[in-house]
Amino acid sequence: MARRFTVSSSIVVDVAPDVVYRAVSRPQEMGRWSPENLGTTADSAAGPAVVGGSFVGRNKRGPFRWVTRCTVTAAEPGRRFAFRVHAIGLGKPRLPGPIASWEYRFEPAGEGTLVTETWTDDRRAWPTFVANAFDRVVTSGRTFADFQTRNIEVTLRNLKRELERERETGAV
Repeated sequence: MARRFTVSSSIVVDVAPDVVYRAVSRPQEMGRWSPENLGTTADSAAGPAVVGGSFVGRNKRGPFRWVTRCTVTAAEPGRRFAFRVHAIGLGKPRLPGPIASWEYRFEPAGEGTLVTETWTDDRRAWPTFVANAFDRVVTSGRTFADFQTRNIEVTLRNLKRELERERETGAV
């Protein structure tokens, strides 16, 4: 089977693009929406991310916990936010190498925003059979593309629910 290197999904959120961008461009908040990410470590900068800035993401899958070093590659308010993951580790992200890239695009959709989340597998140097075997071990039998498709859909639904709830209560 051919290896998929990129997956994405979209959802319309009934808030303005700048509001969605403000939320997503704060990596410390990602744990509110993601089924796998827990936000950032305490030593990561708070607030909106800037191009070239880095942060350490905290992650979980079942009982397993790890951290990743990420660098922001795009920060266009109301339009696009992206970062690449380029180191991983248990307590500190000590093992360097291309891992993945994440991108969020924000487009006006009526009174709301079409949010598209995209994951790209940056492990291009890995032979497909090695990547597929590794993926199936760490995702309980799936490829990362299939695994991330589900994670993206859950993240987008949670983002929509939270931001629309905040809009209704006047928190945004």
